Amino acid sequence: MVWLKGFALLVALLAIAAAGLSAWGARRWSASTQALTARLEAGRLPAVAAIPTRYDPREMAGLPAPVRRFFEASVTPGQAMVSAATVEHTGTFNMAATGAPQWKAFTSRQRVVTRQPGFLWNAEIAMAPGLVVRVHDAYVQRQGLLHAAVMGLFSVANVEGDGEIARGELMRFFAEAAWYPTALLPSQGARWEAVDANTAKATLSDGPLALTLLFGFDDDGLMTSVRAEARGRMVGKAMEMAAWEGRWSNHQRRNGMTVPLTGEVAWLLPEGRQPYWRGTVNTLAYEWAD
Repeated sequence: MVWLKGFALLVALLAIAAAGLSAWGARRWSASTQALTARLEAGRLPAVAAIPTRYDPREMAGLPAPVRRFFEASVTPGQAMVSAATVEHTGTFNMAATGAPQWKAFTSRQRVVTRQPGFLWNAEIAMAPGLVVRVHDAYVQRQGLLHAAVMGLFSVANVEGDGEIARGELMRFFAEAAWYPTALLPSQGARWEAVDANTAKATLSDGPLALTLLFGFDDDGLMTSVRAEARGRMVGKAMEMAAWEGRWSNHQRRNGMTVPLTGEVAWLLPEGRQPYWRGTVNTLAYEWAD
């Protein structure tokens, strides 16, 4: 029976060590999150008199028909412009870049500022009981960032800089403007171009970066999709370009705006569509330009 006591002691020591590592990782990750949040907030631009702080429907003059329907359905006349938002999600994330999907549950909290555009997605993905991968996905002061670490300690992805990583993260900010739709108004910098009765292209610029996405709307004006013909995706340590798509549903009224609370994001690969993010917005809080 001595060996049983020794085994039990070993298990207890391993459990204590794992708990200690988890707590240490959580503290380190929290400190990193606070530092990134400070950078994000420091990049916010002051109000400019030439940029409206409230929505005026006269902005709709000359816009494509589906875009006019979108703003009529999504934004209330006189609505204050969103200056920042905090979004909390739950959902599942596909951890497999190729091959069979490996869906894992996640929770996340996301901070968004609309001028200068930026966001920080802080997520925790449950890989197994007691084992998590923590993820920062961000666009901060024109720099893109993707950092994933087991328990917040052991990095499995860590990319930061300008170029394609920044471009891809600005795409995410632009696509997710479905949650803060005043950011898509012409007065806030979006430039719209007609495509057909239910789609339109929009272009967003931030300093040297400029990108165009294709937005889809239903007959009621609700945004249902967004697509990029090429966005960088990490496959191992390499970045590959692929078409990318988000789909939105479950539209509900929040603070005078109609926004989607459910979404799915996918890579459009030669071998087929590969969803990798499915999520639901649980809480959505706004700050206003005025």
